[in-house]
Amino acid sequence: MSSTSAAAPARAIAPADLAYIAVFAALIAALSIVPPIPVGGFGVPITLQTLGVALAGLCLGAWRGTAAVALYVLVGAAGLPVFAGGTAGIGVLLGPTGGYLLAFIVSTFLLGLAAQAVLRRGVDRLTWLWLLLAAVAVRLAVIWPIGVAGIARATGGTVGDVWAVDLAYWPGDALKIVVAVLIAVAVHKAFPRLLGR
Repeated sequence: MSSTSAAAPARAIAPADLAYIAVFAALIAALSIVPPIPVGGFGVPITLQTLGVALAGLCLGAWRGTAAVALYVLVGAAGLPVFAGGTAGIGVLLGPTGGYLLAFIVSTFLLGLAAQAVLRRGVDRLTWLWLLLAAVAVRLAVIWPIGVAGIARATGGTVGDVWAVDLAYWPGDALKIVVAVLIAVAVHKAFPRLLGR
């Protein structure tokens, strides 16, 4: 059998996909270094980081959104000051915010899957509601428990104490989720083929 009859190579990643991944990783980095608001004594500030993470999943879908967030985390871990407050390095992943950073990767994948399912039929009057419910569910089921566990591990605090402090983030997170959903719906109205439907 000649080499030309061998199985076709795997489909290459399109340049546009790489551009989307890079742009959203940069967006998350830019939102992360906006001056944070310190909260409580656990060293986890309020930032716009979660807005960018939600937008990555809602706008790009599962694999591209996850790739953008993973790229952001890898670049920060490698030493570029893209984490909250301009921090960087492996130490950040091992510190109080590390649980949130890891949760962002998982949550983006799940939120991207939800966005793909909701937007499969296009944008209608209820699209914003379904995306909002998906974003809230991911916040409660993934980001909250992994983030709280990360703080408790890094600080030696009890889960109950950390949970009480984490409640301070919820109003801001709710606002960021609403903003992310509204932006994502507008983006998909303007670019209906963004998810490759």
